Amino acid sequence: MTQPRSFLALGECMVEIAPAGDGLFRRGFAGDTFNTAWYARRLLGPDWTVAYGSCIGDDAISAEMSAFMAEQGIDTGALRVIPDRTVGLYMISVDNGERSFSYWRGQSAARRLAENAEWLAQLLAGRDVIHFSGITLAILPPDGRQVLCSALAQARAAGATVAFDTNLRPRLWDSPQAMRDGLQLGASVADVVLPSFDEETGLFGDATPDDTVARYRAAGAGLVAVKDGAGPLTLWSDTDGTIRRTPAPVARIVDTTAAGDSFAAALLAGLATGQTAETAADHAMALAGQVIQAPGALVPGLFETGEFR
Repeated sequence: MTQPRSFLALGECMVEIAPAGDGLFRRGFAGDTFNTAWYARRLLGPDWTVAYGSCIGDDAISAEMSAFMAEQGIDTGALRVIPDRTVGLYMISVDNGERSFSYWRGQSAARRLAENAEWLAQLLAGRDVIHFSGITLAILPPDGRQVLCSALAQARAAGATVAFDTNLRPRLWDSPQAMRDGLQLGASVADVVLPSFDEETGLFGDATPDDTVARYRAAGAGLVAVKDGAGPLTLWSDTDGTIRRTPAPVARIVDTTAAGDSFAAALLAGLATGQTAETAADHAMALAGQVIQAPGALVPGLFETGEFR
């Protein structure tokens, strides 16, 4: 019998409060790396387990979040319960089609993800693919970022493929320099780095996506995929060099939430199951193009036809 392989995403899943019309709101659960885990679960076969590594509280909403993850086929054995804590919450506001967000995460247990180094090492042991993001790092204190990245480096040395989505949230960082340092730290322990060019040029002053590739290549990545919205994807790998792929046009963008998260899931799932980087990137762009044509971060209807299985 084949031993199941393991995909682990690390970060913070939050309660999402989204407008539902007539002044009403709908509650859900979402978060960048959780979204990636949710899509990865639908893309990877039964010989893979998909787990979400984080900390939650011991209150009712934390228990509901854990139950939701389990219902979605995500292994919750990687969740650590911290007494007297809860989970973060964000609310979406829409004004003339533009979305803005308000956050409440002061008591979020996920901020203590790297507090217990022994638990963290056990959590990462034996994983085949580990995914984290700039948000995963941003919610941690500076010493926690060091602990997490040290543990990721050890897991990478033991054979795990580590993927890092830079995913910038400036309000979570103390300063632009702290954010630059954090991204460089995260990239230094990653095999795969997934930046967005508009964010990178704003933070680092990159003139072209090739500048972004060069920075993360120098940090030690073996594959860098620089997203640029509707513009060409710049894909560099140490086996194939630089490839540029242009995503198919999208007639109507409804909601860009989870575009990058779903892209990451499809790219990593493709690479993990033996696809070339170019083929995996094409599938990732196709999935992201479908996700942004539907409301919300999680779009289960895309998988009912089997197109993305």
